[in-house]
Amino acid sequence: MLRADTVVAPDEAARAARSDARRRQILHAAVPLMERSGSQAVSMQSIAAAAGVSVGLIYRYFASKQELVQAVTEGVLDDMGRLLSEALEPEDDPVRQIAGAFAAYCTVIRENRQAVMLTYRESNTLDEAGRQVVKELEIRTVDPLRSAVDAAVEQGLLRPIHAELFAYDLLTVAHSWALKHWYFAPRMTFEEFLRAQTALLLSTAIHPEHRGRYPDLLGALT
Repeated sequence: MLRADTVVAPDEAARAARSDARRRQILHAAVPLMERSGSQAVSMQSIAAAAGVSVGLIYRYFASKQELVQAVTEGVLDDMGRLLSEALEPEDDPVRQIAGAFAAYCTVIRENRQAVMLTYRESNTLDEAGRQVVKELEIRTVDPLRSAVDAAVEQGLLRPIHAELFAYDLLTVAHSWALKHWYFAPRMTFEEFLRAQTALLLSTAIHPEHRGRYPDLLGALT
């Protein structure tokens, strides 16, 4: 990783940008094919055709379909980590940090729904090293949320709940927009899903003495 004060030559930066764009182009083409048919049934030739590139170019970036699946999974988790930081930073109230983090999770799931489905279907194709990388990324992604839950409990804003369990509950519910999209999407908008789930989850956790502080977060239940 480059230091903040590292000067990157313009031509180097341009090459890096082109490389990132090519990777995204290939992944964007591969995800719907593999999510629909499974990675084993999808050839590199079909991915190349969908991406409008040569098979040789794909192999410059990904040595195998397993590497493609891992890159998709890591990309979703990286997006979650980025949006989570943006959601937590502006807020001092840990309960509102939790609500913002949950919204960030749900937003990433909505924007990467096929990729999320692919990672659930294909995670068993990763080797042990790949699975370990994904696990570590997920733990790092959840950790800031767990810290916010800890802070809310310490301040008496939440009941004395298990912070790590609650943080993973939030992540799991966010995933349900992808996993149960067939059910939710015809019945409610994404915004309605987000408001209702936020209210439902926080209503079980916020201490009764402080419920009056969060009418905007709990209003979907009234």
